[in-house]
Amino acid sequence: MKYVSARVQGRVQGVGFRYFTQHTAMNHNITGWVKNEDDGAVSLEAYGEDNNIDRFLEEIKKGPTSFAKVSEMDVNKLSGDPDYTSFDVKY
Repeated sequence: MKYVSARVQGRVQGVGFRYFTQHTAMNHNITGWVKNEDDGAVSLEAYGEDNNIDRFLEEIKKGPTSFAKVSEMDVNKLSGDPDYTSFDVKY
């Protein structure tokens, strides 16, 4: 199992990015959360099978629509076994 955090920058707010992330996570059996940051970035934590996390992150880099544009994505491995039961959009 893999547990990661990511900070996504670019045109990622106001373009459905959090809901795209949630939908993509559910399609890959990933739990965790996603939220907008005050500086215009989006942060997330994701937990799931290694190959599912890898595919999830590749899709996130592409973004949901032609309106979204990911310019940078910093991913960090986390340790532990989070107690997530779903993938939630935080406000």
